[in-house]
Amino acid sequence: MRAIVQHRYGGPEGLRLEEVEPPTIGDDRVLVRVEAASVNALDWHVMRGKPFLARIGDGWRSPKQPIRGVDLAGVVEAVGSAVTRFRPGDEVFGTGVGTFAELATARESSVARKPERLSFEEAASVSVAGRTALIGLRDKGGIQAGQRVLVDGAGGGVGTFAVQIARALGADVTAITRTANLELVRSLGATRVLDHQHDDLARDPARYDVVFDVGGFRPIRELARATVPGGVVVLCGAGANAAGWIGPLPRLVVPRLRPRIGNARIVFYIATLQLGDLLELTRLVERGDLRPVIDRTYRLEEAAEAIRHVEDGRARGKVAITV
Repeated sequence: MRAIVQHRYGGPEGLRLEEVEPPTIGDDRVLVRVEAASVNALDWHVMRGKPFLARIGDGWRSPKQPIRGVDLAGVVEAVGSAVTRFRPGDEVFGTGVGTFAELATARESSVARKPERLSFEEAASVSVAGRTALIGLRDKGGIQAGQRVLVDGAGGGVGTFAVQIARALGADVTAITRTANLELVRSLGATRVLDHQHDDLARDPARYDVVFDVGGFRPIRELARATVPGGVVVLCGAGANAAGWIGPLPRLVVPRLRPRIGNARIVFYIATLQLGDLLELTRLVERGDLRPVIDRTYRLEEAAEAIRHVEDGRARGKVAITV
């Protein structure tokens, strides 16, 4: 089968389209013929082997899993002996292993039936970014209907989902994004949009029940000052130093050492992928409350350019790869 393979850590130029052996499946896994995948920040972090601490688990000199990609949408090719929810021919989406390939494996609990109203490219864009936004807003932020929510970094993959999910939960949404994304973010349901390049959050008199920080570049203290008394700052983005030796560790440590700044509670999290969350995203899609924003679509052989586009921070919404 064809796959995007990486033999050493480094930039996108090190990715190769190669013929490799198809993966085998265990009892609790499904084999998916991949129709589409999508790019996440996770993909370029693993590609470069940064933060370096992550190499302890991923492989010190080269990645243990040489095929990139985790998001997928496709058709079940085969199922393990313990799998009960799927059979060959079912259209599914979710997360798998080595999804920038013609075939990939996934745990039965990591995929769900593809919503009919989504294309394969759209469905492949949901899992990681959508679940990250859902967990951050619903579970960590505890959003209630009628609350005011600020999404900082609303134009990217996680941010475009966050605006829609916060709106679906009944919140009044203010979004911060680049000038080029203002109309896009407004069309997703934000009632108020701030221009990252021209509007100063520190001078904005509005206060929010939940501040959801995707970009990770704004000082935590500044975000805390934007909350109402008893509000919460949810840190999703790892920040400008996420690719260094220690990665998001500073932003992880701050909430543990100082769980409150002023009157604001500070929460940092790394999303875990649960089946229930994927099914909830499916429900939101089928209800018409959620739809992925696709910036660009690349062919499998163009995966290096797709990752480069996301790593450069130029993507509006998600970047898909067709297989």
